[in-house]
Amino acid sequence: MTLDVYRATATFPREERFGITSQMRRCSASVAANIAEGCGRTGNGDLYRFLNISAGSAMELEYFLLPARDLDFLQTGTYEKPQTNIVEIQRMLASLLSSVARARNTGKNVSG
Repeated sequence: MTLDVYRATATFPREERFGITSQMRRCSASVAANIAEGCGRTGNGDLYRFLNISAGSAMELEYFLLPARDLDFLQTGTYEKPQTNIVEIQRMLASLLSSVARARNTGKNVSG
């Protein structure tokens, strides 16, 4: 997903380099980076916290896809793939968050 976002934003107007281009790239990279960081921490509490941050970044990316589409920054047909991917990632994160929450309640450790 991050690579798709980088490729898509490469065609955005130059004046958006520090605006929507930067925001979309940052939040797309943040999704995976926070999952990785959470998995590298000890305990379900840290994992859960970083998964929540990742889910927030996924929502942020979903939002930024809308104005990028509406401003015609995305080429025809390039909105659907990242939008579909981010919704699927959000579903997977919600499921993972539920699993970690259940494990936290039973005292099982799923991180590390």
